[in-house]
Amino acid sequence: MSAPLAPRHGPYRPEIDGMRAIAVVGVVLYHFDLPALPGGFTGVDVFFVLSGYLIGSILWREYIATGRVALGKFYLRRFRRLAPAWTVMAVAVFAAGWMILLPYDFREFGKSLIASTVFLANVHFWRGSGYFDSMAEEKPLLHMWSLSLEEQFYVVLPLLLLVCARRPQLALWLLLGATGASLALCLQLTETDQTAAFFLFPFRAWELLAGVLLAIWSHKRGGPQHGWAGSAAGLALVLAGMALIDPASGFPGPWALVPVAGTLLLIWHGQAANPVNRLLASGPVRGIGLISYSLYLWHWPIRSLAEFALGPDRGVLTNGLLILLSVVLAFLSWRLVEQPARNPARLTTRPLLAGVAVSTLLLLGLGTWPFLRDGLPGRWSSQVLIHAEAAQDFIQDWSRCQTPSDGRFAGIEICPIGPPGQPRVLVWGDSHMRAFKEGLDRAAHEAGTPALLIWRAGCPPLFGIEKRESAATRAQDADCSRANRRIEAALRVDPFDRVLLVGRWSYYAEGGGVGADARNRIDVTPAWPIAVEQTLDALHGMGSQVHVLRQVPEVPDYGALPVARALARGETVPEARMQVPLDRALNREARGLVPFVAAARKGRVALIDPWPLTCDHGSCSVMQEGRTIYFDNNHITNEGAVRLRHVFAPVFAQEGAEGT
Repeated sequence: MSAPLAPRHGPYRPEIDGMRAIAVVGVVLYHFDLPALPGGFTGVDVFFVLSGYLIGSILWREYIATGRVALGKFYLRRFRRLAPAWTVMAVAVFAAGWMILLPYDFREFGKSLIASTVFLANVHFWRGSGYFDSMAEEKPLLHMWSLSLEEQFYVVLPLLLLVCARRPQLALWLLLGATGASLALCLQLTETDQTAAFFLFPFRAWELLAGVLLAIWSHKRGGPQHGWAGSAAGLALVLAGMALIDPASGFPGPWALVPVAGTLLLIWHGQAANPVNRLLASGPVRGIGLISYSLYLWHWPIRSLAEFALGPDRGVLTNGLLILLSVVLAFLSWRLVEQPARNPARLTTRPLLAGVAVSTLLLLGLGTWPFLRDGLPGRWSSQVLIHAEAAQDFIQDWSRCQTPSDGRFAGIEICPIGPPGQPRVLVWGDSHMRAFKEGLDRAAHEAGTPALLIWRAGCPPLFGIEKRESAATRAQDADCSRANRRIEAALRVDPFDRVLLVGRWSYYAEGGGVGADARNRIDVTPAWPIAVEQTLDALHGMGSQVHVLRQVPEVPDYGALPVARALARGETVPEARMQVPLDRALNREARGLVPFVAAARKGRVALIDPWPLTCDHGSCSVMQEGRTIYFDNNHITNEGAVRLRHVFAPVFAQEGAEGT
């Protein structure tokens, strides 16, 4: 992803292009689902170290010679190296997205295009889902996170050297301190917030700075390092990282040290005459390295857009052809865009700057257009839009939420709903509660009853539980238990008059999802009926009137986005995919509902039942009055939540009206 040193900045090292080749091949094969490379994504870490070394070599050499850094020339080189190929790729992906992406997808693409253009893609994707989640392939510019992080590095490093003008010893100590601090923060944060540790500059800067420090060391020591052991060990570490590292083990964290150390060894011994370096410098390997930046740019959008255009069920042959297409486009980009742009005789400074300015405005405009126009839905038929609009119908206003730093709910996000006032109703739940938020808010307003919402995805609203979930990190699992303990302590001090529990009960009782999300697994302790009984007993003992929402029927094979995409591809979607036989739905929910039914029979719980509004004639359907009210196979849309809001009337009824 970073440029080879031009001759005026030092001798060309062909083996570094070979290192780039290994890095980009690992990333590409990982992204195209090669099972033998679970850690192929660590090729990005190789790129980080190489970038730090090469940029550090250029800047440190200039810094030592002149006592300063020529920022203008430095950024001109960066523009010349990165901007033209990125612009061509981004415009091409926008054009493809216009033809392929549904409104929601196109709107999200617009946001990511804006973020990538201003070098904040890593922050943007950090705020969304993670790099390793199941939705990653639906983000055509996800790979731009690493380039944005590098651009942030290109801002910070020259400025640090400028601050330390003519004081190289101070600069070196600051670089050493920054490297150590970044590594320590990375190791610590990976345990509690893997997504932030993965995406954000402060926690990945140590990888780039490791390359910078090696460049400084090389400048001081000089000369090639002989022998083959160092090169062999470096290559072994890089390849071992790609073959053995599993993101589920917690990455970056200490695992990132493996590819970083391997790359440092390869660079340090890179000029020695040995078989490893001869292999890295060989024509075919070096050739891949030369096009590595363009290959990195193109491969992921092709992989991502294929998900929309061809569907998820692609075989090895199709993936092989997509990789070949990536290589062809990368070669054309390198030959027709990168090389001319990097030649000052062909592209002089003034046209370069004008081109950067125009392309930046163009890309910002292209990104803003679908973002502000709801993904430009006019491109699709009404049949597609029925499901595509449902896929967008989960955007909600959470501006009233806050996380108190003290008090009974310290550290817990609480969200008032209904009119202002002291809440005496608590609605506590998981993502199902979030899905019903608009209906709950409307019902609370209509009843004139202030209430409070507390929710956490994948976290059963139960006291005294521990859970382990395949779709969550261990830190998120621990946060669930910690939050529930805090909520229980708060309610024991100051209970609410009424508590509504909302959750995906069948998921917790059965230990996993069904149909489209069958791969998600969860284990809750103590055992499901015991956990429910303990919570209901505790709430009853506090004097709270307890309501429980019977979860909406699960429709195993439905998902608004997958169905809309299938229709957009011209595929026929059977009606059975959008409904579930009533007996199958009842069997799925039975184990989760049993303890609540038992409590209701004893008069300890009031069950709220939305099923009569979604099921009839022996089946339950996502379609109601010509609209789909489901987002996926178990979450309701905002429209569905508002349509069903009247079922919550008993929860929010004023005290004087409860018996009417």
